[in-house]
Parts: sequence; structure tokens; C-alpha cells
Amino acid sequence: MADDAITISVRIMGREYTVSCPPDEHETLVASAELLNERMSAIRRRGKALGTERIAVMAALNLARELLAGGGSKEDRAARERAAERIKQLRLDIDSTIARNS
Repeated sequence: MADDAITISVRIMGREYTVSCPPDEHETLVASAELLNERMSAIRRRGKALGTERIAVMAALNLARELLAGGGSKEDRAARERAAERIKQLRLDIDSTIARNS
């Protein structure tokens, strides 16, 4: 890690972890820890009595599946939907322009 790395503490399922990261990645790291904490806590609430390691693996598998399937946050999905709608509209505009000029 670079010399300018900072050390921060994040809390996941009641345990504190110290992590180093570049200063410009601080907010992303904190957001990642919050997301992981939410996912792990949800698995703990709805599951049987599972150990922390098993909960972490299940959360990681769920997040990886969502990433590979193109899931992600509501904002990511909304951005993809807006982009798809914009592309559709651009195609209609192009087709219309071509038709008028033919």
C-alpha cells in the first residue's frame, strides 16, 4: 500500500476492523463496509444460528452473484434503465431522421 494510505475503523456485525486505504477511497470503503454489514445482519436475522464466517461467505457469494448477474444497487439499476431508454429514444430519432431524408 502507498505511503499516503490512511487507516480507518469499520464495524461489521458488532466487530471493529482496522483497514488501510488510499485517502480518495475512504468513502467507498466505508460504504462497502456498511453494505456488507447490512447484508450479513440480514442473513443472521433470517437464518438459523450461523457462525460469522459462514455468514460472511454467504454474503460474499450473494454480492458476487449480483455483480456477475448485472445486479447492484437501485441507483445502478436505475442508471442502466435510463441509459437503455435513452438509447431506445436515440434509435427512434435516428430512424425518423433517416426516413425523412430518404
